[in-house]
Amino acid sequence: MAERKPITSWLTDMDGVLIHEGTPIPGADAFIKRLRDSGLPFLVLTNNSIYTARDLHARLQRMGLDVPVENIWTSALATAQFLDDQRPGGTAYVIGEAGLTTALHDIGYVLTDHDPDYVVLGETRTYSFEALTKAIRLINAGARFICTNPDETGPSAEGPLPATGSVAALITKATGKDPYFAGKPNPLMMRTGLNAIGAHSETSAMIGDRMDTDVLAGLEAGMQTFLVLTGLTTVADIDRYPFGPSHVVESIADLVDLVELPDQADQPTAGHRD
Repeated sequence: MAERKPITSWLTDMDGVLIHEGTPIPGADAFIKRLRDSGLPFLVLTNNSIYTARDLHARLQRMGLDVPVENIWTSALATAQFLDDQRPGGTAYVIGEAGLTTALHDIGYVLTDHDPDYVVLGETRTYSFEALTKAIRLINAGARFICTNPDETGPSAEGPLPATGSVAALITKATGKDPYFAGKPNPLMMRTGLNAIGAHSETSAMIGDRMDTDVLAGLEAGMQTFLVLTGLTTVADIDRYPFGPSHVVESIADLVDLVELPDQADQPTAGHRD
């Protein structure tokens, strides 16, 4: 296995890596502080499209994690960037929350239910039968079907909730049309994020708690990958997949010292899979 280049930019998932059920994971505050002290480009990523980056900044700050707005990248922002590249100034019928509608407004999209270019499905706590019926009819009439992410369930205090992927499956059954998913594990989300901070995949690392989204997306984007065991994946789960992470660590606390400060530039970086 070829020696990797030093890591000069970091991408990290949020839920299961930095926070768990609204509580910071031990070491997350030290990791974020180290990133900010280093001056290295970094992003905190989430497939959740409900919140704007400004919302997430405020939520994380209340937990003691000071992540600037410009260092937060969501599946809603990745979706908006994709649509702006595909059809600038287009129109969309949107099922989702402020995180998604704000991202589309910011790129100049018009949100409409009259002959839209796209039907865009995101996360919401209030999926309406009327809205889903409208989406199905618009897709059957020729609108392209886009989804922010393929996650089938999302967490809540009461247990799992149906998420975008599950609702997308319902629409696909009704229309025969598969959506294009912009969020993880699509490496598009990673590449647009890297472009946003001026980073390159060869010198970037992705930290996540899921093999099927975080590690796969990082791998396909050409990045080093770190799997933490504070989320959904256990050591026993790793061998179920035909691919593996570059490194496996117990938690984000184990990665603090790998973030190089300016006076550490000449020190060796992480090598092969642990």
